[in-house]
Amino acid sequence: MNRTHNNGQLRMSHVGDNVELIGWVAKKRNLGALVFIDLRDRYGVTQIIFDESFEERLKEVKNEYILQVKGSVIERSSKNPKMATGDIEVQAKDFQIINTAKLTPMIVADETDALEETRMQYRYLDLRRPMMQENLMTRHKITRSIREYLDNLDFIDIETPYLNRSTPEGARDFLVPSRVHKGEFYALPQSPQLFKQLLMVSGFEKYYQIARCFRDEDLRADRQIEFTQVDVEMSFLSTDRILEIGEGMIAKVMHDVKGIDIELPLRRLTWHEAMEKYGIDKPDTRFGLELVNLNHIVADVDFAVFKNALEAHGHVKGINVVAQAQEFSRKKIDNLTEIAKTYKAKGLAWLKVSEAGVQGPIAKFFTEEQMNTLLTAMNAKENDLLLFVGDPKYEVVCDSLAAIRNYLGKELKLYDPSTFDFLWVVDFPMFEYDDETQRYYAKHHPFTRPKDEDIDKLETDPENCLADAYDIVLNGFELGGGSQRIYEQNLQERAFKALGFTQEQIDSQFGWFVEGLQYGTPPHGGFALGLDRVAMLLCGCDSLRDVIAFPKNTSATCPMSKAPTPVAKAQLDELGIGVNKNESTESK
Repeated sequence: MNRTHNNGQLRMSHVGDNVELIGWVAKKRNLGALVFIDLRDRYGVTQIIFDESFEERLKEVKNEYILQVKGSVIERSSKNPKMATGDIEVQAKDFQIINTAKLTPMIVADETDALEETRMQYRYLDLRRPMMQENLMTRHKITRSIREYLDNLDFIDIETPYLNRSTPEGARDFLVPSRVHKGEFYALPQSPQLFKQLLMVSGFEKYYQIARCFRDEDLRADRQIEFTQVDVEMSFLSTDRILEIGEGMIAKVMHDVKGIDIELPLRRLTWHEAMEKYGIDKPDTRFGLELVNLNHIVADVDFAVFKNALEAHGHVKGINVVAQAQEFSRKKIDNLTEIAKTYKAKGLAWLKVSEAGVQGPIAKFFTEEQMNTLLTAMNAKENDLLLFVGDPKYEVVCDSLAAIRNYLGKELKLYDPSTFDFLWVVDFPMFEYDDETQRYYAKHHPFTRPKDEDIDKLETDPENCLADAYDIVLNGFELGGGSQRIYEQNLQERAFKALGFTQEQIDSQFGWFVEGLQYGTPPHGGFALGLDRVAMLLCGCDSLRDVIAFPKNTSATCPMSKAPTPVAKAQLDELGIGVNKNESTESK
């Protein structure tokens, strides 16, 4: 079997050449005495023309058969500018069926009739579609660009273990039972965090890894239980230098993969600035609609929702939806109210500015002076729609208005979806408090270093302790993040205790790691990028599943292989495991 060219390669310069091609039958068309076949491989499509001498043999050829074709390149009489090979076609001299194919359960083309579950069940067919092949090739280009960049900066690619002990990092662990040590379990890594820090203790200084990670958490469009991250760690470098390396890597990827040169350095927002302006720590900055803090503006307004929120030391914020008052009917505003309620807001207050004045259910609560002050604060003009949320809880106000803002940005087409707007969000809180469990949790992870000036707040004022941490954000998605790490044993133990760990828990769960900090650990920091998410955004996809070869569905199952599946009792006995099948497992 020989192939002289691939199916995306032939051009006018090849006219007159004898060629041998091989590929899948993408389309077969009978036009009188002639038969046209589009022959497809990963490189593209070439049109093959067969004369009447092949009529009988071609009757058995169906879509997705693999053919080997011998022929000569000729100029097309009717050119197709949409195809790279659209100026030529191949006049067949002979062909051979290499393999047949069953009738496929889906159309193998970019415009397919298949539901996602069918696409995932027959993933090998779905991956033949040019769009899917392009997505995975783009993903490859991203990783190639990253490796080139980090290799040139003297980083070392080092693998860390897949099997380690379970540690409380946030999401649930995937556990792997040990046959040798009955009743004991390994855990698949949620990240290489502790090992990459120990590599800094080992003196490697610059490490990276394209790492597989596993988190037993609920799935959504931009999350998978097994995923890939670009993991980077380095010693003896300031935060500014780490961010410079990180954004340099992003710039190289954008240049290599998209042909776009982004402006450096990237914009930086503090976490507090992001929350105040956008209500979210991963803002989409391609459009405005910034939130306005109205606490002082409405402090004396006799509207119960605002009053109750401020009396409980809460917050009132608003958004000015410019020039949309007439466009938004009561029904459309009710839809926005439902979005706010999804995020636990009690409702959505609103006003419309018109030539006749200001109308809306809450207008009656404002004096003329208060209304003028409000309009000035929100830079409101005629035909503007003003939206407000007040609540005792800061996160309710921010979450609900951020969701409305993102909805309006898309609905009103306030940005060009083909643009890419990167930024860093820096100076995160070290901790966040959970009302249900009545304790603090690490905003990033327990190994994040507090800002030097806030170290003493670990015990005295954890709520206002800032971390030397940063996230990189693109178009409203968190691509990844990182921090400077704690490198002193005593400070690491103080951070654990601020999170509620006892010394006994520290020793039993992290003693092996803390021990390593006692042998001359260098100052170090790093970051990790979600490779799947980067690929999703650069490919213009809405789901991670479109940039992963064999993903899981939202039920954390593989429709193709049917994983997970029961295993034989003998296997369980060998591991010393008994399974208590609950009702949901049995019904499955």
